[in-house]
Amino acid sequence: MFTSLHLKQFKSWTDTGPIALAPVTLVLGTNSSGKSSLIQSLLLLKQALESSDRTIHLNLGGDPSTDLFNFGDFKSIHKQGATDDRFSISFSFKRISTIQCKERVNGGHFSACYRQTPAGATVIQELHLKDSDGSHGFRIERQEKGAFSIFMDPDKKPLGKSKDYAPERSIAFSRPAISLLEHNGNLAEDISLAIDRKLRALTYLGPLRPQPERDYLWNKAQPGEIGIDGRRAIDALLASAFPDKPNSPGHNRILNGVSKWLRKMNLAEQLEVCQVGRSNRYEVVVSSHGISTNLRDVGIGVSQVLPVLTVAFFAPPGSTVVLEEPEIHLHPLAQSLLAELFTEVSRERRIQFIVETHSEHLFRRMQTLIARRTIEPEHCAIYFVERDQEGSHLRELALDDYGRVKNWPDQFFGDALGETAEQARLMFERRMEECK
Repeated sequence: MFTSLHLKQFKSWTDTGPIALAPVTLVLGTNSSGKSSLIQSLLLLKQALESSDRTIHLNLGGDPSTDLFNFGDFKSIHKQGATDDRFSISFSFKRISTIQCKERVNGGHFSACYRQTPAGATVIQELHLKDSDGSHGFRIERQEKGAFSIFMDPDKKPLGKSKDYAPERSIAFSRPAISLLEHNGNLAEDISLAIDRKLRALTYLGPLRPQPERDYLWNKAQPGEIGIDGRRAIDALLASAFPDKPNSPGHNRILNGVSKWLRKMNLAEQLEVCQVGRSNRYEVVVSSHGISTNLRDVGIGVSQVLPVLTVAFFAPPGSTVVLEEPEIHLHPLAQSLLAELFTEVSRERRIQFIVETHSEHLFRRMQTLIARRTIEPEHCAIYFVERDQEGSHLRELALDDYGRVKNWPDQFFGDALGETAEQARLMFERRMEECK
């Protein structure tokens, strides 16, 4: 689980300060306030890790078939008007115990500072890796002519300097660097591998999801991911309903989980996937009020929330799911129940949710869940992002044990109390006129 995030000179952020991340983290705010930038920082690192070029420091994107985002160039990321020529991304993480756990470290800390070379390339200027308690740290610093120096924290004297010590894909120590560290090299490598797994296990679902098809071609393969637009969510449902091994432990697990929450949201009673004849095409059938209907012919809200529900049960235990606007096209009750989905799945499947949302209904239900003690305040973090001429600013909403916000932002979700008071005043005035 990611436990903190810290950005400097990144897009609209001068300095976020350390942002504590919980098992369920909600990020609220107005449009273009900088909410998405928080998410994109982690996706930028994930994109670098998944690049085919091991020597790359950051992959700014440009290939729609493989990249999560096209970040443009260094100037598109570096904050305009920044006082220095670099930006940095830092995060801490800890291991969530799962049945199948291959990591040999319990957590750690990553921090990287990037700058632009005269040739226009984006490179790491400094890279810091630490173990979970901070007792062991490793530092790489870029020197002149593309050479890199290796340090053991807190030593100020480098162990060595060479172009061969350049980090790979932002986090990995090269083989020569590991050899230089001698007996400490294994720990540096273990921390890098743990960060690698943490970022690769991050699943992102964006706000733009395609219209449903009447039927789908499926080659009976288990998808590795559902895609940033949820396009392969149907493949995950099909793989759950038609596993390679009959009666396998995961048989219908995803399909049943999705159906359960569609019922709770009053969107459908059951979801089924059916083969069309003897072909490799399948249709998704939604049953409601005794009527079975093709997914294409039901309300758009069902197809838009389907990838959200699917990824909650598809993501491996111990991973992080990042969602942008999961509430799109949902009615208020369904929006509010998303808070219950995140809370329950996070607890039962050990999944971390980082959610960027505009939904007041989702937020209000999270307040209620805290008041019910369904979720403890420390297991939920809620932030409000504001922006002015200087850039983006983050406000952590302080909630008490009853879910009440202690530091309510101005015009947060509009002014519901003010609207109610205005309606009451106008009603009173009209009744007074009618009595004359």
